[in-house]
Amino acid sequence: MQGSLGRASMPSPRLLVLFGSQTGTAQDVSERLGREARRRRLGCRVQALDSYPVVNLINEPLVIFVCATTGQGDPPDNMKNFWRFIFRRSLPAASLCHMDFAVLGLGDSSYARFNFVAKKLYRRLLQLGGSALLPVCLGDDQHELGWPSKFTLQFLQEAPRTCSEELRVARTDPQGPPSELQPVLAPMVTNRRVTGPSHFQDVRLIEFDVAGSGLSFAAGDVVLIQPENAASHIRQFCQVLGLEPDQHFTLQPQEPDVPCPKQLPQPCSVRCLVSQYLDITSVPRRSFFELLACLSPHEREREKLLEFSSAQGHEELHSYCTRPRRTILEVLCDFPHTAGAIPPDYLLDLIPPIRPRAFSVASSQLAHPSRLQILVAVVQYQTCLKEPRRGLCSSWLASLDPGQGPVRVPLWVQPGGLTFPQMPDIPVIMVGPGTGVAPFRAAIQERVARGQTENILFFGCRRRDQDFYWEAEWKELEKQGCLTLVTAFSREQEQKVYVQHRLRELGPLVWELLDRQGAHFYLAGNAKYMPADVSDALMSIIQEEGGLSGPDAAAYLARLQRTLRFQMETWA
Repeated sequence: MQGSLGRASMPSPRLLVLFGSQTGTAQDVSERLGREARRRRLGCRVQALDSYPVVNLINEPLVIFVCATTGQGDPPDNMKNFWRFIFRRSLPAASLCHMDFAVLGLGDSSYARFNFVAKKLYRRLLQLGGSALLPVCLGDDQHELGWPSKFTLQFLQEAPRTCSEELRVARTDPQGPPSELQPVLAPMVTNRRVTGPSHFQDVRLIEFDVAGSGLSFAAGDVVLIQPENAASHIRQFCQVLGLEPDQHFTLQPQEPDVPCPKQLPQPCSVRCLVSQYLDITSVPRRSFFELLACLSPHEREREKLLEFSSAQGHEELHSYCTRPRRTILEVLCDFPHTAGAIPPDYLLDLIPPIRPRAFSVASSQLAHPSRLQILVAVVQYQTCLKEPRRGLCSSWLASLDPGQGPVRVPLWVQPGGLTFPQMPDIPVIMVGPGTGVAPFRAAIQERVARGQTENILFFGCRRRDQDFYWEAEWKELEKQGCLTLVTAFSREQEQKVYVQHRLRELGPLVWELLDRQGAHFYLAGNAKYMPADVSDALMSIIQEEGGLSGPDAAAYLARLQRTLRFQMETWA
């Protein structure tokens, strides 16, 4: 598996935004929140607190409260009735136990009771059983941007004795099972290209030494890898922002309830922050342009940024940024006066953190206890921009060469979307074109090690001599009677042949295994067309070989899915 798992769509929760406003600012902010929610296809209502029937609050799953503070810590006029009701002592402690909420306060720090209403409301909602989505948010009219940064970076005069990079390496023996907050730094053993030199894509088989790591994994699990930015991008980012990479700082939260990111050491170097935390090659969202405009001292650049962040500038933003996949770093280079004026304190507000990437485990711990392998397609494609677009994690992994010296990669394992039967006599049918074969290689190794030999693999690729992953391994297992291999080489004949065509050709066998022998059916790979094509082929087999009508075949397939005899894992 590479990238994000395909997931079934969930019903969107309904959002309620309630405001208490004296001068109209809180109402304006609330209406803007409503527009943003609806733009993201989230059902949303916006109401003044006193116009909302407060007794209905117990039935609301998701609420944002936007509250101004007036006078000497008083609530605005249009929330006074709500205020009296919510502080009744007779209200049961679990009244709001089904509600998730957030509170945004709009205040002025020149007043003694700064954001008193928001702070007090936040505490009261917690007392009534509500679940806070995040700590209370406090806007300040005195601040030049209307709100302070989440953190301050306090730069040190001298570098600490132990640098941040050394601190990361020191965590090679974590306490407890490896996780996102405490990954294993696994030594990379091999990094080998497994596609032919003339093949359009660079695909790597990468192996890690996990002996003594505390990692435990089974077929169907995924390994998550925390990538780093390229050295050239780090240099360019520091240059355009005027940052010194080797300068160290400590991170201090502005509010007592806000924790510092646990992935960052304290103290931390600018180089460590940029290389390991800030996702400078991600495509920015509209909110990025909005905050950047607030930080800009340059009139012409600020006007353009405001245009991009406005509802009217949606199409232009799409053409400039979203369609060509322009990165945060490239945007900053296009707005140099603004980039050079960004206060370091706002870096963590402006730029999202690097998220880990998931890959299917492609080897069995039962068969190879000290090794973990993954199959990585290096992402690279062209848009209208001169520079090719590159996947952060796959490009970083491909650049690592254990032959040039020790390489350690932060990783951990979590359950994936595929589970395989433990009973020895149950056959499994696996359809894995391209890198989709990775989880099935782990499953086949594991099943063979357990003496389970009823394994049928449908594998598809372009050409036998270019991207036929693990060909020799499959052939050896066929000789041993542990595997039935069915291949589809799409470009080796005039008419393209894919795995769904091979499935249809072997329809009688597939139906016999499914209906008579209770086989489990698995599908993994790219989410674009293949899953629908394979599902259609399976439906046709159920109808033709099973003699079922369309509705009955659909019910049969649904039953397979419900009982986990048809499982699918796809990614973009």
